Amino acid sequence: MAATVLIVSILLAVLLVLGLVAVAIYNRLVKLRNRYRNAFAQIDVQLRRRHDLIPNLVVTAERYLEHEKDTLEAVIQARNQASQARADAVLSPGEPRPMQALAGAEGALTLALGKLFALSEAYPDLKAQTTMSELGEELKSTENKVAFARQHYNDSVMEYNTEREKFPAVVLAPGFGFHEASLLEVITSDEQREAPKVAF
Repeated sequence: MAATVLIVSILLAVLLVLGLVAVAIYNRLVKLRNRYRNAFAQIDVQLRRRHDLIPNLVVTAERYLEHEKDTLEAVIQARNQASQARADAVLSPGEPRPMQALAGAEGALTLALGKLFALSEAYPDLKAQTTMSELGEELKSTENKVAFARQHYNDSVMEYNTEREKFPAVVLAPGFGFHEASLLEVITSDEQREAPKVAF
């Protein structure tokens, strides 16, 4: 009888320890998931600002670029697609499909804006327009904020994924509903992968 009580006590102690370990793992993963979701919310704030600046930029440029409607329409279309991709990603940050769609849409928007600014160089009146210059500076500032927010998000995702893949979390995480989170990488073209060449 005493041996049975001892075995039952040991089993209960082992189950209690395992339960406490599982709770600790669950709580740590919740904390890290909330951290990367909050980091994505910061990206969302900056992308909203970026998307809100673009219509003003297009309206300003329209007056000077009457013969360049295709470029302006491409910017608006890219902006609308990026806004939709952002809205979809907000619903499920870290999920692979929305993150890839957002990265692609933001990359296309960056390319369209690059074409608009390159085209504006050929129009001295537009280039000299203070509103255009101010909007360009605001967009540039916002781009920098997006880059910092994206870096913070990616760092948070990396920490979450690393913790999720450690033993014993790797065994428990799928059962708790913790799946791998996706990074947000925005690369608009092959040229951006290489360092820029500067000639003097």
